[in-house]
Amino acid sequence: MSTMRYPEMMIAPYREAVTRLGAQELRTPDQVDSFLEQHRDGALVVINSICGCAGGTMRPALEVLHDENSLPDAFGVVFAGADIEATDRVRELHAPVPPSSPAMVYFRDGKVAFIMERKDIQGRAVAEVASALKAGIASAGG
Repeated sequence: MSTMRYPEMMIAPYREAVTRLGAQELRTPDQVDSFLEQHRDGALVVINSICGCAGGTMRPALEVLHDENSLPDAFGVVFAGADIEATDRVRELHAPVPPSSPAMVYFRDGKVAFIMERKDIQGRAVAEVASALKAGIASAGG
């Protein structure tokens, strides 16, 4: 586990790009567990990141779904490289899928019902990722 954290002033705009869409920040493992326990009927947890595919595709895809009013009410976010322990907790919960950032994970009853890893985001059009996430959540009962 890496303990080097990105400086908060460097990542603040990337955090805000997701929280302004209604995501609840989950900065500790306890916050992740509590959030998922409170939203057992379905919750989207995003692993935000500083990388280009997060900024160029994932966050804009989330914005598309926000504008369509298609994001789940239970919507949380951790930031890889900053919320290290919280991110590790989400990754533990989505095992055996390998760690990925960015990633979007839809949980039902505390288990992964749908996941989009970096490989499902990188190199794809914003509309394609938004559509895939919306369909994945719907197929998972969200």
